[in-house]
Amino acid sequence: MSIKRHIPFLKAVYWYALTAFGGPQGHIGMMARTFVQRRKDLSEEELLEYNAFCQMLPGPSSTQTVMLIAMKRGGIPLALLTLLIWVLPAAFIMGIFSFLFYYINIKDIQTNLFLFVQPMSVGFVFFAANKMLKGSVKHLATWGIMIGALVITLLVHSPWVFPLVLVVSGVVSNFSNKRIPESQGKPQPVSWINLWLFALVFIIAGILSETARIHHWEMRRIFNLFENFYRFGSFVFGGGQTLLPMMLYQFVDLPKAHGSQALLSSTDLLSGYGLVQAVPGPVFSICSFVGGMVMSPYGWGWQFLGCIVATIAVFTPSTMMLFFLFPIYQNLRQHAIIFRALEGFNAAVVGFIWASGIVLFQALNLNPTHFNWMNLLVVIVTFCLLRFTKIPAPFIVLGWLIMGLMMNLVNLSI
Repeated sequence: MSIKRHIPFLKAVYWYALTAFGGPQGHIGMMARTFVQRRKDLSEEELLEYNAFCQMLPGPSSTQTVMLIAMKRGGIPLALLTLLIWVLPAAFIMGIFSFLFYYINIKDIQTNLFLFVQPMSVGFVFFAANKMLKGSVKHLATWGIMIGALVITLLVHSPWVFPLVLVVSGVVSNFSNKRIPESQGKPQPVSWINLWLFALVFIIAGILSETARIHHWEMRRIFNLFENFYRFGSFVFGGGQTLLPMMLYQFVDLPKAHGSQALLSSTDLLSGYGLVQAVPGPVFSICSFVGGMVMSPYGWGWQFLGCIVATIAVFTPSTMMLFFLFPIYQNLRQHAIIFRALEGFNAAVVGFIWASGIVLFQALNLNPTHFNWMNLLVVIVTFCLLRFTKIPAPFIVLGWLIMGLMMNLVNLSI
């Protein structure tokens, strides 16, 4: 792979990593703006297809989607480099927060800087939904799939809703026999080594973790930590928010149930989850914070190692599964039944995006007696800037951060 010819793409990934707020729902809008509209790395249909495929896999869907964009350009080597550039800024920031929490005991961080970040992210979500609506919802059946996915997502609060709705949508769209593959194309080679490595690491991590626990190894916690986060990355569906209950059980409730002290407090865990919402990049970067906090009693060196181990462990299994399953999917999609299902997948993803925007906006207005009109204004302004201007997305993010900083300075002066 020639790195030189991919430098412009990697620069775009870097700026995307620094400005992609709002979790996977907000990320899809930023991807559409950066890689579809501005750079033309792929079409809207391809972006929706990639995102739909990643919704059916365990792990961070937005991370897997941007890796697939990189794979299209430069194969697995570029995808791995893209993963590093995408994850590193957020993981570094969250790791730093773990040191600040433990050594300086920072609990009350000024959040006015990020005052407009969440409503801004909602604007990105609605922009993505509106943009993709035109290309993926073209007739009555796809309108029904989109609305059904939207309603079910709003009513059923489970990470399993995403893969299940996608499967049903694919079945519904198969009732038409008009859409068939234009050409079979060349089958993609499938590398089974990624599947064997995934299983081998899973087994070895489990054996080492259990052995360390039984024999009371002095530094058994680092082995336990790797196994915990590797398991999380292997089985978590529904994005970074699904990690919270898993980590709460593993590091807070489970030790207490065995008569031991919790590895970190629920307050610290929730504080870290709140902070990651204001940090650009993958929500899974909260693992860097939790890994650091869990290892903090052993000193700063082990705490630093905990940040690294947790981050590597949680992203590794989903990456190996992606490299193994995507070539299989590309081969299967050339069959008529899979090809027809793609129309249903894409329409369902648009429904997911609309539902995400609604849920995020509702979360901004939890007080039923006082509607926050400022949040609504930020959403509308952000949507209009994206829809009707050519202002780059990073500058829109920067503008809202500056507005938040100005509000903070005004409050401090009063």
